Amino acid sequence: MSTRSAFAPDPFAANANHLAFRNLRQHLQTRILGQEHLVDSLLIALLADGHLMVEGAPGLAKTTAIKELAAALQGDFQRLQFTPDLLPGDLTGTDVYRPATGEFVFQSGPLFHNLVLADEINRAPAKVQSALLEAMGEHQVTVGGNTYALPQPFMVMATQNPIEHEGTYPLPEAQLDRFLLYVRIGHPDVVAERAILRLARTQASRAFGAPAAPPLQLSTEQVLAARREVLDMHMVASVEEYIVQLVLATRDPERYDKALAGRIAFGASPRATIALDRCARACAWLLGKDYVAPEDVQAVAHDVLRHRVLLSFEAEADGVTPESLLDHLLRLVPVA
Repeated sequence: MSTRSAFAPDPFAANANHLAFRNLRQHLQTRILGQEHLVDSLLIALLADGHLMVEGAPGLAKTTAIKELAAALQGDFQRLQFTPDLLPGDLTGTDVYRPATGEFVFQSGPLFHNLVLADEINRAPAKVQSALLEAMGEHQVTVGGNTYALPQPFMVMATQNPIEHEGTYPLPEAQLDRFLLYVRIGHPDVVAERAILRLARTQASRAFGAPAAPPLQLSTEQVLAARREVLDMHMVASVEEYIVQLVLATRDPERYDKALAGRIAFGASPRATIALDRCARACAWLLGKDYVAPEDVQAVAHDVLRHRVLLSFEAEADGVTPESLLDHLLRLVPVA
């Protein structure tokens, strides 16, 4: 995300929710070193009431990031290690028969937590993936004909390992569309690597003492209030039109460049338009703005659209990637 001008008015000074999230962001950046984009994406997903998919090699602090976020929220956290033998009931819960009463009682599953880490989601079969994605979309699960609401806030962070493909079940594009953001992270630079080494050594020495209390903890009411503020962010009609035109460009790219004809098999769905709107609002809110600008839309465009644009076979054969295509479209689509 771009940096806010030092001369711009600072709504954080007058807004407790802004101040709380600014402190949360600063705290997470001291705990998750070299992954600022992941930290910002987690906060944007939380503020926009969505879920995110994170792709990255092992050891890049994906699990640590959401655990640190959970520790700073007034909620609970659950990690799910997805494996080929997992069953849908292992996520949602199941009805358990009680002989003493002769009744079935619902035993809730690990999805009934505020923050859920779905680790290596592509290692689970399609039925398990569908159970998770239904819960993500509806914020509820249905077991034995009864529907049970999930807690609020409810956010899923799913991970995929880009290195190993053996024994995996890739998510179809229609299911990936349920994720608000698709974030790709890489290894930290040398400066961050040194800082990570020092932080790990410090944490190891503290492990022998009393556990440290979290420096801050946001309440559920603060999170929900911040979400309302994000939705109330001012957005002029020209920025709304820019969002619409960006999404339409993924469906009809040759309208802007004839050379792009046949490069995209399927463009982004209307869900992408909604996601761009909400994520741009959350991005602007986190930066302390009181309005949404085109650069806020551009800051989140790749993570919102990356998994919603399906390239044609010819484009993949020519080495085109979703990132390079989106870069090109962002240069072509004019800001209204």
